[in-house]
Amino acid sequence: MQQKLNLYNTLTRKKEEFEPLHAPFVGMYLCGPTVYGEPHLGHARSAVTFDVLYRYLKNQGYKVRFVRNITDVGHLENDADEGEDKIAKRAKLEHLEPMEVVQHYTNIYHQDMDKLNVLRPDIEPRASGHIIEQIEMIQEILGNGLAYEVNGSVYFDVPAYNKQHKYGKLSGRVIEDLMANTRDTEGQSDKRSPLDFALWKKASPSHIMRWPSPWSDGFPGWHLECSAMSRKYLGTTFDIHGGGLDLMFPHHECEIAQSQASNNHTDAAKYWVHNNMITVNGQKMGKSLGNFINLSELFSGNHEMLEEKYSPMTIRFFILQAHYRSTLDFSNEALQAARKGYTKLMNGLNVLKKLKYPEDAGTPDAKLNEELLKLTEDCFRGLNDDMNTARTIASLFNLLKKINSLYLGQIDITTLERGTFDTVRNTYQQLVLDVLGLKEEQTGDMEEMLHLVLGFYKEAKENKAYDKVDAIRAELKKQGIVIKDMKTGIDWAYEE
Repeated sequence: MQQKLNLYNTLTRKKEEFEPLHAPFVGMYLCGPTVYGEPHLGHARSAVTFDVLYRYLKNQGYKVRFVRNITDVGHLENDADEGEDKIAKRAKLEHLEPMEVVQHYTNIYHQDMDKLNVLRPDIEPRASGHIIEQIEMIQEILGNGLAYEVNGSVYFDVPAYNKQHKYGKLSGRVIEDLMANTRDTEGQSDKRSPLDFALWKKASPSHIMRWPSPWSDGFPGWHLECSAMSRKYLGTTFDIHGGGLDLMFPHHECEIAQSQASNNHTDAAKYWVHNNMITVNGQKMGKSLGNFINLSELFSGNHEMLEEKYSPMTIRFFILQAHYRSTLDFSNEALQAARKGYTKLMNGLNVLKKLKYPEDAGTPDAKLNEELLKLTEDCFRGLNDDMNTARTIASLFNLLKKINSLYLGQIDITTLERGTFDTVRNTYQQLVLDVLGLKEEQTGDMEEMLHLVLGFYKEAKENKAYDKVDAIRAELKKQGIVIKDMKTGIDWAYEE
């Protein structure tokens, strides 16, 4: 039975069957990092979540264009319309050009995502490289009477927009409640309403990052960047817009408003998909709360909350063991459990490599074949049910029990049909490696292992067991390593 992918759409508050606008093509946009600091576990959750969705869509035969942006301008402190640009602030502190800060932390982000085996997007636009597109979108919104210019800055007119559309349709916010709970603070007097948000900000004399525009030398608003870049590369309406739940309001809400108020007149994306937060003792993990752990600290173990270091694949498994829409609470115990689960799946891959279909297959066991095919089918049910990777992992463990039984001879492999054997092997390998994106990590320290081998070599030499001496030399030579017998002792070097 052909299973169909269903996704929870935040816009409609329900699971919906995934039907691309222009199948087999799929356009997907993910809000990427603001590159002013090292990526932390919260960044990893969003990246891994949508990496699996990207991988699964491709696995299912879709031709996906995946766009993930780099925010390198316009994201002010506390996500407000006043204050310093987060990147410019870091540049001043470190006495660097803002783009040096951007490049440095973009490089680190890429390195950490590569370690987590997160695939690179098809397009990775930077906000600073799309100022023209952003100015054009502002002009459309102004032309439609839903923005206004004051003292060189341009603001989106939320009350005016709300008369024609519904501001709050994504987040469920009610504009009257927002108005009642939002105070007009000092420094926002240019705004007609405290709910209005900046499309373009006039730069103060001390502001480093600035561009010319019809209104002033300034910089774009944070929300506008994603609207302009997603439209440029995916069109006025595309299939999936992803991001963390913390971006739903105001960022994604404002993106929809900008898209409707411009000449798009659309909600930008058909499906709005949000991953939940990483928590620490029930509190959201994040830079603003000071309770975050950088990925580099997780990999090294160098953080007061960590009992030990954790490998990138352990982190990836930790993220995948929970449904993306549920909160995921950090603890050393949870990470240690994740390491065991990851290792179990890797051992399964090694067992599958050793399993061979017998040349002299016997009479098929219909019940066994049917049971194994049902188990393989069940592995896809979790993914199709709103990307429930936790359920898929549980199904893979159930399949692995049968694989281990075949390997240990507890189930007679000769009673399997060739098609069943191939389906079991392909399903397990495909889901673990290609869809969940887990991979085998090098265990142990190479130098320590070489030191151990050289100890055996020395012992064999002293005992004049020259056959063993030659065998060790030959095996290491295959790995491009030569043993050096010196007066001062035994060492090794790469073969030149």
